[in-house]
Amino acid sequence: MGKALIKILLVDDHKIVREGLRSILKERTDMRIVGEADDGLDAIRKCREMKPDLVIMDISMKNMNGIEATRSILSENPTMKVLVLSMHTERKYIQNILAAGAAGYLLKNGILEELFKAIETIMSGKVYIGSHASSILVDAFVDKAQGVDSKIDLLSPREREVLKMIADGKRTKEIASALYISPRTVEVYRAQIMKKLNLDSVAELTKFAIREGLCSLDE
Repeated sequence: MGKALIKILLVDDHKIVREGLRSILKERTDMRIVGEADDGLDAIRKCREMKPDLVIMDISMKNMNGIEATRSILSENPTMKVLVLSMHTERKYIQNILAAGAAGYLLKNGILEELFKAIETIMSGKVYIGSHASSILVDAFVDKAQGVDSKIDLLSPREREVLKMIADGKRTKEIASALYISPRTVEVYRAQIMKKLNLDSVAELTKFAIREGLCSLDE
């Protein structure tokens, strides 16, 4: 008896990436692409319609990112599997998507070597983390074990709130109104955050917040 056919949905906002995956996957007679989506919302709809066994998902997409889409898809279809292909090497991206329920994570620059192995591992009920991504997680674990915490731990809960709003593009008055504090207090918080993180601009604060998973990954 042959292997059961694996039905796959491709989710990426770049057509060239989806075409590349099609070209790779067509080599396998036990895998069939049943559809494509170019953002998270479309992926949710296609999963409802096509009931794939496996979703190969990007993270940064318009309308809804891959983390939120994965969480929604798996809440409706707990037996589906999600394999993430991403360019992101920051540990927070990897941790957040795995926390959302993804069963695998591969960097796009390594898919030729590991894609089929990742799919087979995931469909057997196990988790697969690509070699480079796994080294990032191991380094983070070692840092934590050795007491090397992320700089985010230097911030108070209120400072994290302010940082998130700054990174989301909120103006000082908007932040003040949302948190029921004065604009002057917001400015004080911003100065404290910059000092603690040793950062000098709003652009650097925004990059830090995204890297630490404090704000949306939507592009």
